Amino acid sequence: MDNTLKKGSEIELEVEGLAFGAKGLARLNGYIVFVPQSLPGQRVRAQITKKKKAFAEAKPLAVLRQSESYVEPRCQHFGECGGCLLQNLRYDVQLAYKQRQVVETIEHLAGIARPNVAAVIGSPQEYFYRNKMEFSFSRQRWLTRAEIESNQISGERDFALGLHSTNHYDKTLALEQCWLLSERSNRVLQVVREAVKPHALLPYTTQDHTGFWRFLVMREGKRTGDFMINFVTTDPPGGREAVADLSRKLTAEFPEITSIVHNLNRSKAQVAIGEEELVLHGPGYLRDRIGEFDFQISANSFFQTNTEGAEILYGLARDFAGLTGNETVYDLYSGAGTISIFVSPLAKQVVGFEIVPQAIYDAGVNCRINDITNCHFILGDLKDELAQVPVLIRRWGNPDVVIVDPPRAGMHPKVIQKLLELAPQRIVYVSCNPATFARDIKDICSRQYHLEKVQPVDMFPHTAHCEVVGLLTRD
Repeated sequence: MDNTLKKGSEIELEVEGLAFGAKGLARLNGYIVFVPQSLPGQRVRAQITKKKKAFAEAKPLAVLRQSESYVEPRCQHFGECGGCLLQNLRYDVQLAYKQRQVVETIEHLAGIARPNVAAVIGSPQEYFYRNKMEFSFSRQRWLTRAEIESNQISGERDFALGLHSTNHYDKTLALEQCWLLSERSNRVLQVVREAVKPHALLPYTTQDHTGFWRFLVMREGKRTGDFMINFVTTDPPGGREAVADLSRKLTAEFPEITSIVHNLNRSKAQVAIGEEELVLHGPGYLRDRIGEFDFQISANSFFQTNTEGAEILYGLARDFAGLTGNETVYDLYSGAGTISIFVSPLAKQVVGFEIVPQAIYDAGVNCRINDITNCHFILGDLKDELAQVPVLIRRWGNPDVVIVDPPRAGMHPKVIQKLLELAPQRIVYVSCNPATFARDIKDICSRQYHLEKVQPVDMFPHTAHCEVVGLLTRD
């Protein structure tokens, strides 16, 4: 640790790499300093904001020398919106750093030296790659840096519809344009903003849990053209009529909208789902396609948010499974059955396990849509459903392959224990969090498996996130 360094000190740093969270990594006499919003190859003047024994954090004050990998960011809100942290870094360089981070994570957390990690497969689309966006309503607009520095406020301060500002999940930045969903979603965003801004019903606030408007959620079928609008609100008198009026306005101005739903969230939790859903226009769902399969997606269903990237991800899971048509596959955390259905033509049978009832229902619907008859889905907590391994095996047979696609938190230790009791020949692990992936495979590989290979896939360009697909084979 550099004892001369103090909080508030201004220093010059050479940024040499990227750490997790897209923070620049620099060193001062060997002491690590993390600098957010900086790029490898930049020389910056920065101010120390936090000092620990092992590292410090600093905010950049000025770029003294620009990185050769710098590109002009496309979005006017870059640097203030929390959506895209790396839009000013060349995309091929983003992919190289993500691959390096996956390798280092597996080495450090799983204890596996020189893991077989392939180069990252990039997203087919760098912009407008998402099929879903959640925009927040707020009573207070987060001021831009330019407004603060000039002391000149442009526009209203008491209303905002947009995304959270960087590292401020209680602050909403009003967006004029977003490069993540589509051009038509930007037009809808503007119309909704102008309609709701003067409305007598105010945006919801967590400060005193009053207000009406919570979220505007838009979903698109990238392969089908379907377009769903979902309003999430509380349920005061006159609220349902207000959303119905806005729904009629939107369908008149945007005939390409195929569904509008209204989710009523009466709880204090600020989440974009409701206890009750009203269908205001269309069937109340949309459809999209991954590979040769069609999927029905309701407003609150989970569906991979990068449709083209999901096809790559699922194709890898299918290929890693090494199916010949004779195998029994268990799909843990099966969701709406997307992976189960995707691999089903090459399997004898697929048995999916899922805790969310709506997802199980959607999985059944998606099987019927695609004439899939060899997929079966079990509703329940994996810790409970896998507790009686002999019962499962008697009912469904020994799994030759187990595919796991857990949430960011990874697998519960009891699930890992039961997975090892199932003893499949191959485990295909799909993960949206390399850190919990590495933690879990350390446990799995300490028993009777080894990590054969890992393929990272970038589903979220310009962010710090990276998906991985790993193949573990039994020794």
